[in-house]
Amino acid sequence: MVDEGFRKQMAGYGLLTAEIHYYRPDHPSLLQQFVWQTMDLAPAFPELARFLDHWRREIEATLHSIRIAHNGLIRPAEWRAVDGVLTIH
Repeated sequence: MVDEGFRKQMAGYGLLTAEIHYYRPDHPSLLQQFVWQTMDLAPAFPELARFLDHWRREIEATLHSIRIAHNGLIRPAEWRAVDGVLTIH
């Protein structure tokens, strides 16, 4: 049986980290931060869109800004040629 996370990675999904800044309703002058991670598909980010729709519907906190980082976890192997050999005794 293949792990669902692995299937998503093979379909192009990568690790999304969202840094969400928001104002709480009981302290509107304080800016709060929430960090959230999931597997998502760039550049559409459907999982992030679903999460933000849920936030707007169910959470009273007002969004200020969102900063995201995305990285594909499966990619071609990286290598580089080495011109010498270092021997350590």
